[in-house]
Amino acid sequence: MRGVLVAFVLAAALVGATLSGVSSASAQFRISEDRGGQIGPYLQQFAMVRDSGSRVVIDGTCLSACTLVLGTVPKDRICVTSRANLGFHAAWNLAQSGHAVYSDEGTRLLWEIYPTQIRNWIKRKGGLTPRMIFLKGKELASMYATCPSSARYAEAQSQPSQGRNATGVTLAAATH
Repeated sequence: MRGVLVAFVLAAALVGATLSGVSSASAQFRISEDRGGQIGPYLQQFAMVRDSGSRVVIDGTCLSACTLVLGTVPKDRICVTSRANLGFHAAWNLAQSGHAVYSDEGTRLLWEIYPTQIRNWIKRKGGLTPRMIFLKGKELASMYATCPSSARYAEAQSQPSQGRNATGVTLAAATH
């Protein structure tokens, strides 16, 4: 359901941005404080972002399924701020008992979607396991473009009209 809400917010914001004279290519999809969730809705959400031509600004926590943005949206349309913090772990399902159970199929899917540079980093950190591993700071900035200072300006200018979902994913339309 969260993915559907995000898709609706994204579509509505893109339509609103287009009607106000801002092309979808200049829209920004801002991620902050996103703790992840089920793989399927995130793949759908990020496919919509990719297809819209929007840029992605990672400006805070992006954990678990949120990290699928790296393998779904082209690298040249992703930038990170100094607050970006990506967390990776093996996929799991909730068993009938209520406990997390490792998902070989889900973990294999994550692995196939991540770009080679991210897979190599994950290998160096011991692979995808139940333990969260974090990519941030200089190490992350060496792999992805640092957002221009204008991205912060765009965020401040678009605060009243931007959409935000319950996980912290925000779409902010801004001209570049």
